[in-house]
Amino acid sequence: MKTTIPSVNQKLANEVNLPLVQVNAFITLYDDGNTVPFIARYRKEATQGLDDIQLRLLETRLIYLRELNVRRQSILKAIVALGKLTPELKVKIEQCENKSTLEDLYLPYKSKRISKGELAIEAGLEPLADKLWIQADGEPQSLGRQYINPNKGFSDIDSVLEGALSICMERIVNDPQLLGKLRHYLSANAAFECKVAKGKEQQAVKYKDYFDYQEPLHKIPAHRFLAILRGKKEGLLKLDLNADPKQDKKTKSSYCESLIAHHLGFSWLQLPANNWRKKVIQKAWKGKLAGQLETQLITRLKDDAHENAMDNFASNLKALLMAAPAGPKVTLGLDPGLRTGCKLAVIDSTGKLLAHQTIYPHQPVNKTQQAAQEVLKLINDFKVELIAVGNGTASRESDDFIHTTLAQQNLEVATVIVSEAGASVYSASELASEEFPDLDVSIRGAVSIARRLQDPLAELVKIDAKAIGVGLYQHDVNQSSLSQRLGSVVEDCVNSVGVDLNSASVSLLARVAGLNHTVAKNIVSYRDLNGAFKSRLALQKVPRLGDKAYQQSAGFLRINNALNPLDNSAVHPEAYNLVKRIAAQQGVKVQQLLNNSGLLNSLDAQNYADQTFGVISIREIIQELAKPQRDPRPDFQRVDFAKNINKISDLQDGMLLQGVISNVTNFGAFVDIGVHQDGLVHISQLADNFVSDPFAIVKVGQLVNVRVVEIDVQRKRIALSMRLAVKA
Repeated sequence: MKTTIPSVNQKLANEVNLPLVQVNAFITLYDDGNTVPFIARYRKEATQGLDDIQLRLLETRLIYLRELNVRRQSILKAIVALGKLTPELKVKIEQCENKSTLEDLYLPYKSKRISKGELAIEAGLEPLADKLWIQADGEPQSLGRQYINPNKGFSDIDSVLEGALSICMERIVNDPQLLGKLRHYLSANAAFECKVAKGKEQQAVKYKDYFDYQEPLHKIPAHRFLAILRGKKEGLLKLDLNADPKQDKKTKSSYCESLIAHHLGFSWLQLPANNWRKKVIQKAWKGKLAGQLETQLITRLKDDAHENAMDNFASNLKALLMAAPAGPKVTLGLDPGLRTGCKLAVIDSTGKLLAHQTIYPHQPVNKTQQAAQEVLKLINDFKVELIAVGNGTASRESDDFIHTTLAQQNLEVATVIVSEAGASVYSASELASEEFPDLDVSIRGAVSIARRLQDPLAELVKIDAKAIGVGLYQHDVNQSSLSQRLGSVVEDCVNSVGVDLNSASVSLLARVAGLNHTVAKNIVSYRDLNGAFKSRLALQKVPRLGDKAYQQSAGFLRINNALNPLDNSAVHPEAYNLVKRIAAQQGVKVQQLLNNSGLLNSLDAQNYADQTFGVISIREIIQELAKPQRDPRPDFQRVDFAKNINKISDLQDGMLLQGVISNVTNFGAFVDIGVHQDGLVHISQLADNFVSDPFAIVKVGQLVNVRVVEIDVQRKRIALSMRLAVKA
């Protein structure tokens, strides 16, 4: 039989709405071992300008479609082995576009324990099943007596009729076309009904919104569905599917039974109550299909919600990683605490630890004056330029203490409250132990807090992205898929910014395109043994860093004070000769091209195009030469939390405060306003105009002004608004 499987390339082009030539170019490059960051930056000519977002989508869908094809071939092979592959079934399988429908088609042929219907067929009851279905108004008992067969397990008329019913019922249950119709109807019309588990009212108070809740399947938001599923998993909520929410509750039958009857070619309403067909359909629906489809729909919605949650996590993570760095300044990190004291760590402009200390400015110890003296000594001894205060327990008290200490000495040192999310994970990690083997875990946390202020990206890559805390329901989703998604985000961010080859940690180097943890360790070992790299070419001497790894990584690695000035830019070594040619034609040295916008803006890329470099690539190179050390991250800003507003009980309705976005979701954004409990700006309060996508309005790390709308101290909920004007 001739195959009708559509080309993966063409299918992918149709899905993402891109010309086939661009999709073909990506697949060719990708299959040749090129990374997404490398293709996005250095192969724009081939892909006609596809960016990293488009390329990541292509990568994700390419993997899915190839997995679908592998499963398709496996199913075809299995059905051929059973001798049951018809031309019609083959076409359906080959034309199938998703894994769910593919499994529906395979369902009747799956290897499983023998069913009641199959036992009945083996006992010779299939002719009876056919008669009863055709002669639906006949007398079942008189038709069935001749089929009694004790040797086959059908010793009386009741068991015979039950066997015949099972045959008919399984035909219905295993009809993939019918399953599709029922699933489509339920998706459009059914509703989820949620109630609190009996006797769990107090324990389930955080799920109060879902104690008596109903919402159509097609309308329920992802975050709400995940909250319900979590409550159900904890045994606090009960979830049911109502197939006919608009139907009178006194009606005993479901519209789905009418749908089954119509699919089989007759009217449900015209069937007598004792009709054999009616009995079969009722048992098929209530005994099998209702529960089976409910499970499938919950699984599908859960998968969609998980996908949505991972998308949101990825967006928030990207914003956090691309947050503005304070820069290479001597920084004092303060990990706040009460009884155990505040841990201090001073690092130099490169992140190297200079000194550490523990102070006790707060209750119950209250050595405030001594603590102030120790802070001032560190500031003066090491010329501290920035102070980073962790946002954990006692952060506002510690921030106030620092401000008071500085004010008493008329010192001006910028103080910033920094998110501690994941700092404890780093502190207890093998990486931190290798870097600071003799340092207490809590001091390592202070070091991490200080480094995050200097360069959030360089420090946060040391932590498992899942521990950074900018996603909702991250522990509920598939952890392998989440790790892959977040890993791609980290890789894209690291390569977008670029990496200093002579100061980068193993964790940071391992995220560079073409490198892995082993090669990254080898780079650091080579650097420690031979001193700082003077050129990118020296990378080729690093053990296990081959030609492909060099090609993929070189353009993303920067070398300050390199022998070749292009080594401190995003210009790839493969384009060095082109830059030399441009410089020679302009009568200048390569060094004189860098940052020379006037000269570079006058160049016509068309004049330098050849078989190796086209106009798109040359324009990119010219832009890079104009700003060789450009950083795509924004300028650094710091939030100014309100004084004397340190806890939720200090808040009052109507207060205007400054805060920083800590998390963005589909239903709004959470804002840190310095009271140890983030407030929520609902999507309806993000702007004066209608907002459909919060991610289009705000991002993690953004400074915002908010108005306090409502405070629920008992449930620790704060409602905020970015619509600052109060309507009269």
